[in-house]
Amino acid sequence: MVAAGCRSQRSQSLVEFAIVAPLLLVLLFAVVDFGRVIYIYVTLNQAVNEGARAAIKASPLLPTNADVELAVRRHAVDVSLANPCPNGPITAARPPAGQGWIFITEPNPPSTVEALSPTLDDSPGGQMWAVSTGSCSATEPAFDHAPLQVTIIYNFVPITPLIQQFFANNIVISAAAVYRTEY
Repeated sequence: MVAAGCRSQRSQSLVEFAIVAPLLLVLLFAVVDFGRVIYIYVTLNQAVNEGARAAIKASPLLPTNADVELAVRRHAVDVSLANPCPNGPITAARPPAGQGWIFITEPNPPSTVEALSPTLDDSPGGQMWAVSTGSCSATEPAFDHAPLQVTIIYNFVPITPLIQQFFANNIVISAAAVYRTEY
C-alpha cells in the first residue's frame, strides 16, 4: 500500500513540471532560433563574398549582374533571395518576411557621370541608377579598379511563435563585401 504522503509528493512533482516545462521549451526554441540566426548570418557573409569575387574578375566576357546573382544564390543555401533593384540604391525598407534582397553597387558612387568604355555596358555595379530610363538598371557600371559592393539584406522570421510576437519582423540581417574590380 502506498502512503498518502508519497502520493502527494508525486502530485507536487507533476505540478512543478507543468509550471517549469513551458519555460524550458521556450528556452530550447530560443536557442534553436539563435542558432538559425547565426547560421543565416554566416551563410549570407559567405554568399556576398562569393558574389563580390564573381563581380570583380576580369575576363574576356565581363561578369554581369546575373552572374553575380547566380554566385550569391549558389552560396546562400536555404535563404530565399530576390533582386528588386540590383544596382540600388540600398533602401531602408525591409524585405518581406523570410526573404532577402541582393544589391550590387559601388560603396561610394561619384556624384558626376563618368565616361565609360562600351565593353563595360553590362558589368555589375554602377551609379546614377534610373537616371536615363527610370528603371532599376545601372547606367554606369563600376570600372577602372573601382570598389564594388555586394550587399544582402534579409528579414529573419523566428520559428518560435512567442519569439515571433516579441520581434514581429524586426530581425533584419545584413551582410556586405567590398572588393576592387580587376577591370
